[in-house]
Amino acid sequence: MKRYEFTGETKKVGLFGTITVKRIRATETFGIVKIGDLGGWIEKEGNLSCENDAWVYGHAQVYGDAKVYGNAKIYGNAKVYGNAKIYGHAEVHGDAEVCGHADVCGNAEVYGDAEICGNAQVRGDAEVCGHADVCGHAEVYDDAQVRGDAEVYGNAKIYGNAQVHGDAQVRGDAEVCGHADVCGHAEVYGDAEICGNAQVRGDAEVCGHADVCGHAEVYDDAQVRGDAEVYGNAKIYGNAQVHGDAEVCGDAEVCGHAEVCGNAEILQARHLLVIGPAGSRNSFTTFFRNKDNGITVKCGCFLGRINKFIEKVQETHGENRYALVYQAAVEVAKIHIDLSGQEAAGIEGSEEH
Repeated sequence: MKRYEFTGETKKVGLFGTITVKRIRATETFGIVKIGDLGGWIEKEGNLSCENDAWVYGHAQVYGDAKVYGNAKIYGNAKVYGNAKIYGHAEVHGDAEVCGHADVCGNAEVYGDAEICGNAQVRGDAEVCGHADVCGHAEVYDDAQVRGDAEVYGNAKIYGNAQVHGDAQVRGDAEVCGHADVCGHAEVYGDAEICGNAQVRGDAEVCGHADVCGHAEVYDDAQVRGDAEVYGNAKIYGNAQVHGDAEVCGDAEVCGHAEVCGNAEILQARHLLVIGPAGSRNSFTTFFRNKDNGITVKCGCFLGRINKFIEKVQETHGENRYALVYQAAVEVAKIHIDLSGQEAAGIEGSEEH
C-alpha cells in the first residue's frame, strides 16, 4: 500500500535545472511520520520505498535512479541522486550529497556538507560530516569517522574506531583502522596501513607498504614509506625519513633531518646519530643500528656499512678537511650507537671491521 502521495507541487533541480521533482505527503502514519505530514521532494515513486519507515523530509531531494528504503531518513537540504542507495537505518541530512553508485547503509550518518560519490560505501555506525569527501571505491565502516575537509578515495578503507579529519587525505589501497587518527594535512596512500592508536598528523606522509601502528606518531614533515614499520611508542617527526625495510619501535625517536632506511632497526635513542649540516655537501649524515646489529650510514647517495663509508670517504676526499669531519663523525657514531643490547634477526651482534 502506498504511504505517500504527490501534492502537485513541483520544482526544477539538478545541475542544469532539467529534472522535475515533486513534493510528497504521507497518506498514513508510520514511524514518526503522521498522516498528512508534508515530506521532501522526489522525482518518481521508485526513489522512495513504501515499506518499513523510510522517508524524505523537508527540503531534501531524491532523484535520478537513487533509492531510499528500509528505515533510512533523508532530511535537511540533503540530496541523493544518480544510482545512490540509502537503506537500513542510515541518515543523510544537512547539505550532504550522496550520488553516483554510492551506498550509505546500516546506522551510518552523512551530514554537514559531506559528499559520498562514485562507488563509495559508508556503513555500520560510521559518520561522514563537515566538508569531507568519500569517493571512488572507498569504504568507511564500523565506528569510523571522516570529517572536516578530509578526503578518502581510491580503494581506501577507514574502519574500526579510526578518525580521519582536518585536511587529511587517505587514498590508493591504504587502510586506517583501530583507534588510529589521521589529521592535519597528512597523507596516507599506496598500501600503507595506520592502525592501533597510531597518529599521523601535520604534513606527514605514510605511503608504499609502510605500517604505522601501536602508539606510534608521525608528524611535522616526516615521511614513512617503502616497507618501513613504525610501532610501539616510536615518534617520527621534523623532516625525518624512514623507508626501505627499516623498523623503528620501542620509545625511539627519529627527528630533524634523519634518514633511516635499508635494514635499519631502531629501538632506542642510542641506536641513531645524526650529524650535520657538515661535509662537502653541507648536509646531514645519519648513522643507525641495522638488523645485523652493526652500523649503517646514509650520507647523500651513499648507503652502506660504516667500514664501507670510511673507504668511500678516503677515496673521495683523501685527507682534506671534509675527510677529517667524516672521520670524526664515524668515531662519535662508534661510541654513541649501542650495539650491546638486543640482537636483531637472530644474528649475534658485533660491529663491522
